[in-house]
Amino acid sequence: MGKYSAFSVFRHALTGNRNWQRAWRDPEPKSAYDVVIVGAGGHGLATAYYLAKEHGIRNVAVIEKGWLGGGNTGRNTTIVRSNYMMPGNTRFYERSLRLWENLSHELNYNVMFSQRGQYGLCHSPAQMDAARRRGNIMRANGIDAQLLSREQVQARLPYIDYSQNARFPIHGSLYQGRAGTARHDAVAWGYARAADGQGVDIIQQCEVLGYLWENGNIVGVETTKGDIKAKKVALAVAGHTGHLAEKANLRLPIETHCLQAFVSEPLKPLVDTVISFGGAHFYISQSDKGGLVMGGDLDGYNSYAQRGGLPIVEHSLASAKALIPGVSRLRLLRHWAGVMDMSMDGSPFITKTPVDGLYLNGGWCYGGFKATPASGWCYAWTIAKDEPHEDNAEFTLDRFERGYQIDEKGAGPQPNAH
Repeated sequence: MGKYSAFSVFRHALTGNRNWQRAWRDPEPKSAYDVVIVGAGGHGLATAYYLAKEHGIRNVAVIEKGWLGGGNTGRNTTIVRSNYMMPGNTRFYERSLRLWENLSHELNYNVMFSQRGQYGLCHSPAQMDAARRRGNIMRANGIDAQLLSREQVQARLPYIDYSQNARFPIHGSLYQGRAGTARHDAVAWGYARAADGQGVDIIQQCEVLGYLWENGNIVGVETTKGDIKAKKVALAVAGHTGHLAEKANLRLPIETHCLQAFVSEPLKPLVDTVISFGGAHFYISQSDKGGLVMGGDLDGYNSYAQRGGLPIVEHSLASAKALIPGVSRLRLLRHWAGVMDMSMDGSPFITKTPVDGLYLNGGWCYGGFKATPASGWCYAWTIAKDEPHEDNAEFTLDRFERGYQIDEKGAGPQPNAH
């Protein structure tokens, strides 16, 4: 049953949790580590965990300028899927989904992974053809996919607008039954506790100000808690990748944008799956608390602010009403935004950089949360062995120099990816 029995949890709760032990330590930084990972979100914490567990590298620090999981890890729409079709993406995201399927057991921590399935709706014969092609590629790679007709979709999702006056007629859907959602903050907490248990230091409120250099190589970081030496420095900082790369005189092919998300007031169970709306870049699911969780397109300007503009609010909520007319009278409970690295082809980087001693994990566009386990696993492999695993071998910086793009447009596998 783990560390606490049901009775002890109840007893400690009545004391205001005064006697509860910390889930992870709060150490001061040591003067030197084998690896310093910058960013205590899901990707950074997962990398630290797999460095320790898979490669025996435990003299690791994860440093975070704010609080653990306070960035994009806690500010997304929690969707997990592997319905990608481009070489370079297909096997990587399927590795991630397979890791998700055992993650709660692996970490001994309930990440609330729910395989409720995902429907990618199609609104024209052309979109059905595109979905058929994607589904065939997925199945050829051992990934589950099912092409559904309009009638099959209507039988499963009767609350969608199928009327003659529907703004976007439903022709069918590509369905992945193993897709679903997970609890975003629980993922960060689970990896943090597991990494700490392996001896990793997690150091919060510690901002990187610059790098330590020797003979043109990075040998550590300058921080608000002093200099920390490291044999290897690994970035995993979501939308702030460009900022920290610039401090290393490295210019990256990315832009930083806001991506908003929304949650409605709670209602009784309605949407028991994940739906992506091919008529617009919009997706919706329902949380365990009853709120409808919704997301849409990027705000179309560069920003490091964790908030967005009203045009995307209007776009997203209009899409919700067009898809499910019955939600029109719901109140919006809250909305927020994450800051995201958008690469030029929509696919990420997990690679060594041209700067010796510096490693890069970034450019995730819309794919960051679902990729968390495989990202950490492959990044740890790359750091430990100084070479990529075959599943992240294409996620290099030089692919743009070679004219090779893993082009899923950053919108993920919508039937009409744009």
